[in-house]
This record gives sequence, structure tokens and C-alpha cells, in this order.
Amino acid sequence: MTFKKKELADGAAPSRKGRKKWLKWAILAAILLAAGIFVFRSCKAGQEALNAMAAAAYHYDAAVKQDINVSLTGTGTLQPADSYEVNAMVTGEILNAPFEEGDVLEEGALLYEIDPSDAQNNIDRAEISLERSRMGYDQTAENLEKLQIKANRAGYLTSLTVEPGDEVQAGQAIGSIQDSSVMVLRVPFNSADAANLSLGGSALVTPSGSFESLPGVITKIDSTDTAMAGGMLVRYLEIEVENPGGLSGGGEAFAEASGLACNSAGTFSYKAETPVTAGISGKVASIAIQEGGWADKDSVILTLESKDLQKSLKDSELALKDGELSLQNQRDQLEDYRVTSPIAGTVVQKSYKAGDNLTASGSRALCTIYDLSYLTMDLNIDELDISKLKVGQKVAITADAVEGRVYEGTITKISVQGSTSGGVTTYPVTIQIDETDGLLPGMNVDAEILVDSVSDVLAVPAAAVQRGDRVLVAADSETGKAALEADPEGAAAGAPEGYVWAKVTLGLSSDRYVEIVGGLSEGDAIAYPANEGGGFFFGGNGMMVEPDGAMPMGDGGTVTYSTEWR
Repeated sequence: MTFKKKELADGAAPSRKGRKKWLKWAILAAILLAAGIFVFRSCKAGQEALNAMAAAAYHYDAAVKQDINVSLTGTGTLQPADSYEVNAMVTGEILNAPFEEGDVLEEGALLYEIDPSDAQNNIDRAEISLERSRMGYDQTAENLEKLQIKANRAGYLTSLTVEPGDEVQAGQAIGSIQDSSVMVLRVPFNSADAANLSLGGSALVTPSGSFESLPGVITKIDSTDTAMAGGMLVRYLEIEVENPGGLSGGGEAFAEASGLACNSAGTFSYKAETPVTAGISGKVASIAIQEGGWADKDSVILTLESKDLQKSLKDSELALKDGELSLQNQRDQLEDYRVTSPIAGTVVQKSYKAGDNLTASGSRALCTIYDLSYLTMDLNIDELDISKLKVGQKVAITADAVEGRVYEGTITKISVQGSTSGGVTTYPVTIQIDETDGLLPGMNVDAEILVDSVSDVLAVPAAAVQRGDRVLVAADSETGKAALEADPEGAAAGAPEGYVWAKVTLGLSSDRYVEIVGGLSEGDAIAYPANEGGGFFFGGNGMMVEPDGAMPMGDGGTVTYSTEWR
């Protein structure tokens, strides 16, 4: 705005209105002058305050030697080495329960005895059913064997009346077996002469038309007389003679014994001639011995077939197998009425006592047993850290419930089956604690696993290492001088007054300290931002900047504050 002075006439005094305007502008000028002085002084004080804030925004420390331990930590809940809920497989009244909560039991110790009356009745019924099935099977198997018709004695097969394909009924005669090796001569002797002969006595047999006599043995003498033609009384004798090969049934011969001759010629018969009959109905499938052939005792003469009998045998076999399984199942169930401890351990809960009745609707476990020989816990380890662990590695365990004591655990299992949530995969690691005095299942504990460590190494706080592996070091130190000499502009860029950036080589790092392998010397003074958690600073020009930004200082320099700590 431009103000112009108004000209007055010579010798004329200013008007009253003009004097008022002049006074107004004079007051306004005075106010502006005072405000300017105040602003100048305030800016100077503010700059000094900002400089003080910038100086207080740093921690000051030194590079020193110390030990660094890198550990994985986590929390978990203790579990027993093994646990078992004992459940009832049967129903009934509990007759005996000889244990109490807190008892330490051996594996196989008796827990409960349940009334087995129902089970025993079921076993009895299963045994009866099995016996019936066995009888039916045996009868069917016996009938199946009858499909093979066998010789009931050794001899020649005669009078074979069937051919393959013929139907045969049970009891039907299909031929006969004759034993022609021994012939029997039935011959009459006068009764008076027969009275002088005895069983087992020798005799001579002469076949009709032959002049050759064969030795024989008297095997039978009739006890009664028989009247012959003309009224002569005789008694018949039976004499056995070995067949030399020419004798046959129906042939005649004379006999003499003890010098006494027979009354008349007798007739030969075979010593053994028995019919061959079918024991069961069926169709002739094959003939093993043809008519006139020799058959040893129990040799197969012919074979029948019967589809109905084969099916009946299969049904009987299945019924027998089912009966055996049913009986075994009932006997196995009988064992369920005697409940024993599946593991060695401590009874932590007993839900039933003697006299209680177990019903099918009951859902509670009979009791719960813990194996407390050792305790276990599981930790879920991040996929980035799981490779740092191995089975057998030691773990430090602490519990709030047991103050001042550290327990030793051992990694016993590292699962390869992980679980993913929120894009992060973790793997369960099982830890075993053998010395458990004071610890109980269900307690929450802390675990610390040492994965790496170094001793007596040069280290700085983790917050002191900035991006690019740089550390603020005192400019007047040997390390600072060397940094300035190597990179004058880079070392000083953004560094606070009295400090420069030194490039370092890092080693092992923990959540608090970082090992410095190279770039610093023991005792070097270092600085790092105090606002480790982020935030804002005011620069020397009064502007608010974020920690990752450049903050101008009062002397025109800048300091870079990074929240990306190691």
C-alpha cells in the first residue's frame, strides 16, 4: 500500500481531521516496530532451542568388547510324556476298582473288574452254535468223501454195472470185490467121521478132473447133521485152500482129512466176495478200475459228482468259519471286562468306583493316567529360523511357578510338516525335560534356545548401525580421521557436529548388539539416534521432518536418522 502526504496552504495550520489521521498512522508504525523486534528475538531463541533438541536426540556410547548370544525364545505349555484316557468297551456293574487318584501304577496293573455274566452267556451260546456248525460241516465233508467209491477189501472187481454219466442212488450196488487168492471148499463128511476131525486140522483137496492135491486147513465144521439121499447123515466142513490160479467159484473138489475121505464132492467159493455200493447219490464222473481189474483195499473204484453237495459243503464251511469268529469275538470281549493300565504312570483322575454301573450312554472316561517320567512342550518356530535348530540341542526352560530355577530341555523332534498363517510358516519343535521337580503338566513355561554365540568381540548397540552398514564415530578419533580421509564428502554428509560416518564390517548380531568385525577400534566414541522407535524432529530451519528424512542443522549441515535398525 502507498501512502501520500497531502500539501497545505502557506501559513495554514493542519485541520483537526488531518491531525487525527497522522496520529493513527504513527501508532500503527510503533506497533509494527515492536512486533518486528519480538519476532527477531523469538527466532533466535527458537533456533537455540532446536539446536538443543537436535543434540539431545542422540545416545552416546563406545565400541567395546563383550559376548554376544543369539537365541530363539518362545512360550509353551507342559505336557506329560504320555497320557491315556481309559474307556470302557463293555457295560455292567463294576465289581472292583482297587486304585485311587495319585497312585503310581505299573503297566498292566488292574484298574477295574466288570461283571462278565452277560459275556459268559454269549460265549456259551456261541459255543453251542459253533458245535452245530461243526457237525453240519463234518457231515457234509463225510458225504463229499463218499463221492469216491472205494474198495472195501482187496480183490478183483466183478459185475461193474455203471458207466460215466450214469446217475447213481445212495445204497445202489455197482459191482463186487472178490478175493480169489484163497478159496473155500464146502464139502460133506459122514457124521461119524466128522466127529473125529477138529478145527485147524490139515486136509488135502483134489479138484475134480485133476490129480493134484492141494493142502488146506479145516476152518469150520457144522454142528448139526444133514440127511443126504438114502438117509445117510453128514456134516459139512469148510476147508480153505490157497488158489494156485486155476480155481474159481462153483468148481468142485474132493477132500481128505486124517485119512478120512469126504462123502461126496464139494463146491468152491471165494473166501471174500463183497458188494460195492454207493454211499451217496450222484453222477458217475470217472471210473478208475475197470471190471476184472485188481483193487487194493481203499483204492478208488469210481468218482461221483454232485453240485448240490459241493454248494452245501461251501455253505457249511462258511457257517463254521463264522461260528469260530463269533466265539473268538465273544472270548475277546470277555477280556474287556477286566480293565488294566495301558501305560506305567500316575492316576490323575478316577471317574468310577466299585458298585457303579456302566451304561451304553455313559461318555466319561473311567480314569486318566499320566506318564510323568518326563515332560514335553512344543514350540512353533518360524521358517527363517528352523534351519538353526537340530535334534539334541539344549534348551533353557523357566517357569513363573518356579522362581529362580532354570531347567534343561532337549530338542527331541523337529517336524517337517509346517502350518501357514498370514503368509508365515512355522514348524513345531518338541522339547523334552527330564528333571521336572516342581513342574507339572499344564504349566506355562518360557524356552530359550541358544543358536549362536561369540565371546570377547568388538560390538556396538544394534541401533548404532545405520543403512549401508555405517556407524557415527567421533570425528577426532583415528577411525573418524581415516573415514574422512577415505571419503571426505560421504563421511561428513548428514553427520551431526563432531561425528562422521564410518563404514563397518558386521559379524554376529542379536536383538541388542552387533559384532563389528572391521571398521571400528575398541573404545571408539559412537553416536546413534535416541528416538529408536521412530517419531519426528524439528530441523534447524524450523521444519518438521520424519526420522528417515534429512534434518537441516543450524550450521547448514544435515543428519540422516533411520529407523531401520539391525
